[in-house]
Amino acid sequence: MSRSKKDRMLELVETLNKAGRAYYQESAEIMSNREYDARYEELEGLEKELGITLANSPTVNVGYEVLSELPKERHDSPMLSLDKTKEIAELKRFLGDQKALMSWKLDGLTIVLTYREGQLYKAVTRGNGEVGEVITNNARVFRNIPLKIAYQGELILRGEAVIGYREFDRINSEIEDVDAKYKNPRNLCSGSVRQLNNEITAKRNVHFYAFSLVQAKDVDFRNSRACQMNWLRRQGFEVVEFHEVTQENVEAEVLKFSEKIPQNDFPSDGLVLIYDDIEYGRSLGRTSKFPRDSYAFKWADELRETKLTEIEWSPSRTGLINPVAIFEPVELEGTTVSRASVHNISIMEELELGIGDQIEVYKANMIIPQIAKNLTRSGVKNIPKKCPVCHGDTEIRQVANAKALYCTNPECQAKHVKSFALFVSRDALNIEGLSEATLEKFISRGIIREFADIFHLDRHQEEIQSMEGFGEKSYRNLVGNAEKARTTTLPRVIYALGIANIGIANAKVICKEFRYDAEAMLRATEEELNEIPGVGDVIAKAFVDYFASENHVNRFRELLKELVIPQEEEEKKQIFTGVNFVITGSVNHFANRGEVKELIESLGGKVTGSVTSRTNYLINNDVASTSSKNKKANDLGIPIISEETFLEMVKQ
Repeated sequence: MSRSKKDRMLELVETLNKAGRAYYQESAEIMSNREYDARYEELEGLEKELGITLANSPTVNVGYEVLSELPKERHDSPMLSLDKTKEIAELKRFLGDQKALMSWKLDGLTIVLTYREGQLYKAVTRGNGEVGEVITNNARVFRNIPLKIAYQGELILRGEAVIGYREFDRINSEIEDVDAKYKNPRNLCSGSVRQLNNEITAKRNVHFYAFSLVQAKDVDFRNSRACQMNWLRRQGFEVVEFHEVTQENVEAEVLKFSEKIPQNDFPSDGLVLIYDDIEYGRSLGRTSKFPRDSYAFKWADELRETKLTEIEWSPSRTGLINPVAIFEPVELEGTTVSRASVHNISIMEELELGIGDQIEVYKANMIIPQIAKNLTRSGVKNIPKKCPVCHGDTEIRQVANAKALYCTNPECQAKHVKSFALFVSRDALNIEGLSEATLEKFISRGIIREFADIFHLDRHQEEIQSMEGFGEKSYRNLVGNAEKARTTTLPRVIYALGIANIGIANAKVICKEFRYDAEAMLRATEEELNEIPGVGDVIAKAFVDYFASENHVNRFRELLKELVIPQEEEEKKQIFTGVNFVITGSVNHFANRGEVKELIESLGGKVTGSVTSRTNYLINNDVASTSSKNKKANDLGIPIISEETFLEMVKQ
């Protein structure tokens, strides 16, 4: 036996198990899927050549032990993995003279459902293939699982719980911490299905697709898997799309499935073949790891060779700086791609990735661009010692099993996306089109460093228009919205700075006290501010402390140079002093209800969110509405007035 081959086998087992633990138990990636598959195949070859299989080899371990606090349960029969191939010829060999069902290999979490007396009785995850987690309460809130069915006997079936790409994007968009965002729909689905609180699961829109019937006594399925699937459909289950195939048409059916991938909302990582003849399939038995009646087909990745031109380092609000590979554009699966996330420094080192290297790229599951292989492996160099956004120091940290780059500067603009989001919000500068996600992209690319930069996006026209999700029209709209926002009021500007404890109402009071003189406000003392009714110690100190910073003062003055602030009109009569309003429904004479509120407050009134005994008027253009606010107002004898009536009151 070659000692070097045995050592290599030991090394592969250790590396693959480490990558598997990171991926399945820690939702982290320390190597690409393609790299994992290549090493797995190398290990299989060595085991076959040497006649040795180690006890902890991933080739004999079906899965990993579950780690949650959910109850555990042993499966009546093991849930095995599927043997797989990327070759059509191998599928033809598998089919022989048999007919099989071809269906999607969905990329989610496999679930076993049990029904008794027509009711959902139990739901258990695949777990490690031998023992799973009981998630019955969570399964009850999946979007499409029938809780009652017509069949009254014991039914056991298997299927895949999945979360679609649109839902994945929606949930990720609501997560503020970039590092906490889910890497892919499979990880999101796994976490959603295994929640201890099924209220969270219910909000995640998990779908279940049945792919296999295990048991349904006293039903004649005519020895056909297709008959079983159609019967499940009649019981109310959504079943995975399937087509009957033979040696003659299998290649054409693979092509048909592949053409649907760009339009699919659900994630898949290949296809599955299972013999339609149930008894024939059972007669074949199984190996220690694979059933012999089914086979998985993995897409043969479309590879393109290209040149790595740059590593772009993209900072996030947590300080993590993600490496992104930029390469000469290539056509992949019908689209042009030129960038791929590398995730962390560990993967860069694994690939020995250096600028100028010749690399092979592909789309994982025909969707996500990835680096398959580095052909020249020049090595990782020039990891930035300075953050590309703030130019502060960086450091490499070990996080779980992976090395990652972080910015150490607490004042880094990338860490303050929230402050920029406040600046462009409705009550502040009111710049439409600058979502947090867009701000994050602009800040990480250095397009926006200071508030004033928002009014000079034209300096980066070409770069913005080339960004994903942007084109000439969206760029023009954004620049137009920023230009429109230049004309504003001083209270809005003060509020937009994000000074602690200072809302728009406080900003109005302070500006009014200093006669809308920005320089006078910069010279204000705590004592002067304290004397303003409604300000108080906390707000006074926050205001003075903020402008004690020379950077803040300079930033404010530079910002004012970009703005047009009309002279304030003479103070309006405070005709609504002591009057409380509630506004509901749509408005016709104002852009939004916020403008109505602003007018009321300028006239001394107050606007609240709910109708109480202290409310004087409810403004609702649908005076006769049976809404809860109208009902409460009627019960309390509070006048419900239309917008026209309100405007007549203002004119008086």
